[in-house]
Amino acid sequence: MTQQQPAPVRERNPDATPKFSVDATWPKPLPENWILGQVAGIAVDRNDHIWVLHRPKSLVEDEQGATLNPPTTMCCKAAPPVLEFDRAGNLLRSWGGKSEGFPWPKNEHGIMVDGDGNVWIGAQDVADNYLLKFTPDGKYLMTIGTPGKTGGSNDPALLGRPAHMIVDEAAGEMYIADGYQNRRVLVVDAKTGAYKRHWGAYGNKPNDDKQAPYNPSAPLSQQFSNPVHCVRLSNDNLVYVCDRANDRIQVFQKDGKFVKEFRVEPQTLQNGSAWDLVLSEDREQRYIFMADGANGQVVTYLRSNGEKLATLGRSGRMAGQFKWVHNIAIDSAGNIYTAEVGTGRRAQKFNRVE
Repeated sequence: MTQQQPAPVRERNPDATPKFSVDATWPKPLPENWILGQVAGIAVDRNDHIWVLHRPKSLVEDEQGATLNPPTTMCCKAAPPVLEFDRAGNLLRSWGGKSEGFPWPKNEHGIMVDGDGNVWIGAQDVADNYLLKFTPDGKYLMTIGTPGKTGGSNDPALLGRPAHMIVDEAAGEMYIADGYQNRRVLVVDAKTGAYKRHWGAYGNKPNDDKQAPYNPSAPLSQQFSNPVHCVRLSNDNLVYVCDRANDRIQVFQKDGKFVKEFRVEPQTLQNGSAWDLVLSEDREQRYIFMADGANGQVVTYLRSNGEKLATLGRSGRMAGQFKWVHNIAIDSAGNIYTAEVGTGRRAQKFNRVE
């Protein structure tokens, strides 16, 4: 029998704006009548496996009638909070939830997988203020921060409702978008959690003074607003930060020195536009893909100057649309994955087609 040869890989035009097509079959149906609540985090690991973090406590009774006593319906019940999928959408494993020996978030927020395969989860409720670290199969390893305690934006030890995190593998440091109560980027030792440094908008020392609501016609705030919602690292050693309610992405050197900023959908009020971002998979990382939860879209920008190139989706509940798109991830082939909170409550995959 003649062995079938793989289809040739279509070379991409490096100057063409990336295009995507929604994969409405991803992920595959969950087993055991499981259902997802608000999907508060999504990440891709070194094996191109996709990790999803959802909020079981966000489900209401009529969504999980099978768990009531007595059951009121045949379906459904909450899936475990952490789920791992392959690129085809097959569920590989799942775990998480309240257990002895470690806290579990009242409100799960953000997930990332470090270079060793360990899984980090954010705890964002006012009674949380910490991050958790687990092995890939869910064994608890450590906590950064102290449950229920916070000390303001210049406290070296306590977090303030963290939103997101990323690990610099070469330096052994973790960058934390801290967050919903604090207004800073916090850097800690990724192994021990020991404090390294922190900064606010423009590299300023952060403060917690009451701020006026964002006004697109007013001078730009010299402080981050709440929430500081994402932090990402580029291959050329820059730090990208989502200042969500101020409709901007700020860029820093790793020591906190301000480099530049991009205003993004600057007429967006209230919940803001800059919810999360990822950088494209090419070595130069030419593009920024930004999750804009308020406007229900993913926006493509040129990383070099912040030029807006394209939008993907709109507000809605059909495949390829978004309701509160909260986080975004990318695999090595350039496919992107999104997570929706609020009434969205799903993860979606968009295949890179150009």
